[in-house]
Amino acid sequence: MIDQRLLPGEYREVSFDSYDQVADAIQQMVVRGAPAIGATAAFGMALAAHTSPAGEVVELRDDMAAAAETLQAARPTAINLTWAVERMLQVANNPVMDDVRELRAALLDQAQSIADEDVEINKRMAAYGAGLMQEGETVIHHCNTGALATVDWGTALGVIRMAHEQGKNPHVLVDETRPRLQGARLTAWELEQYGISYEIITDNAAGFFLSSGKVNRVLVGADRVAANGDVANKIGTYMLALAARDNQVPFFAVVPTSTVDLLLVKGDQIPIEERDPGEVLDLEVKGEPVAPAGALARNPAFDITPHRLITGIVTENGVVYPPFEINLPKAVMESQR
Repeated sequence: MIDQRLLPGEYREVSFDSYDQVADAIQQMVVRGAPAIGATAAFGMALAAHTSPAGEVVELRDDMAAAAETLQAARPTAINLTWAVERMLQVANNPVMDDVRELRAALLDQAQSIADEDVEINKRMAAYGAGLMQEGETVIHHCNTGALATVDWGTALGVIRMAHEQGKNPHVLVDETRPRLQGARLTAWELEQYGISYEIITDNAAGFFLSSGKVNRVLVGADRVAANGDVANKIGTYMLALAARDNQVPFFAVVPTSTVDLLLVKGDQIPIEERDPGEVLDLEVKGEPVAPAGALARNPAFDITPHRLITGIVTENGVVYPPFEINLPKAVMESQR
């Protein structure tokens, strides 16, 4: 995988030999983005099967259960991780499978299927989302939701990429996305590759631009969506949605249906990961620390945007509009047919 911590200064591909290393890569954000994490976990499970010394299927299943526990604990908010691991466990626990070699091969095939499906789903979402956009739109985008955050193409940034390829000439205002600056580091880097017009803005400048009357749309991704349409996404999304609503700017989340968790009635049931305060406190300007020595910090990685602030949710099965508690399950069930 690409070590995203090094971009844009250095492009480096890294390889891993054990599922423990894969879990650590997810936790340390070598790889990030809900769909990418899901596919990575699936290949982590396949790697666990191929490196297991088990000679019998029952032993291999025990090893797979241990790998699943480790991988699922790597990052708790993104439902795609659990979704992918559970798909792998369904294969591992299939009673028809009674040969270790066949089971290992089946697990690798399933991981590859998850990856291949993600690319197809991304392109379908992109087509639906780009269909909403007009020529020359200015879009605010938060965090990174492009090819780096998925297996390929992207979710919200994939919509912008599709609109660009359709000749609609979008312009993107890229939120820095503090504290890890995924917007300034990763989204800007991707837009450079595609030749899409963009400008980086500070997170707290988004309200200013939304109130200018020159922003046509806000596009974000999501790490988990509750059954009522509440969205868990990168910290700062909630404030962006509030400013968009106050200025009557359409706000869309772009997510595969695998990100929708129908078991959670509303967003306050979604676990929110708190990361190392050092991500906030270790910021330096011109080689000097910004925060006083001994300062404390809080560092939630995500926030919840209530469904009342969301215009629509773009999925691979079309654009879902309110009432989400009725229409989201329909979109999810369409994927299960």
